[in-house]
Amino acid sequence: MQNKTFYNEILTEHNRNPYHKHPLKVVDLMLEGVNPSCGDDIFLNLKMNGDVIEDASFQGDGCAISQASADMMIDLVLGKTKQEALELADRFLRMIRGEATEAEKESLDEAAILEDVSHMPARVKCATLGWHTIQEMLKDKDA
Repeated sequence: MQNKTFYNEILTEHNRNPYHKHPLKVVDLMLEGVNPSCGDDIFLNLKMNGDVIEDASFQGDGCAISQASADMMIDLVLGKTKQEALELADRFLRMIRGEATEAEKESLDEAAILEDVSHMPARVKCATLGWHTIQEMLKDKDA
């Protein structure tokens, strides 16, 4: 039961007090991510310094899982290169599909708590919205 309590505490904290939910003064890349099945809608903002994500934020509305997942994702990608961020997104999405190793899950830090979302099909799109958005953004742009 402690695991479920820990999950709820982290999810609630990132949803109620998202550190990265705000506008950025300087935005190099912005992309909207939408989950039409439940109405989650985020705008992901990145400030790049060459190939490195120097700053990031998100704005928008959605359920607790989508908002917390986007906030945790930004914690992980800040200071990372474009390629490292894409690798983290790939690792997270493989975790949700049940394909990630234990070491890969550990490298996702707090975001690894969302692994259990894979057992809730209606919530998978919520948890993966920010991750799919950053993948699309970075794969399509020469950041």
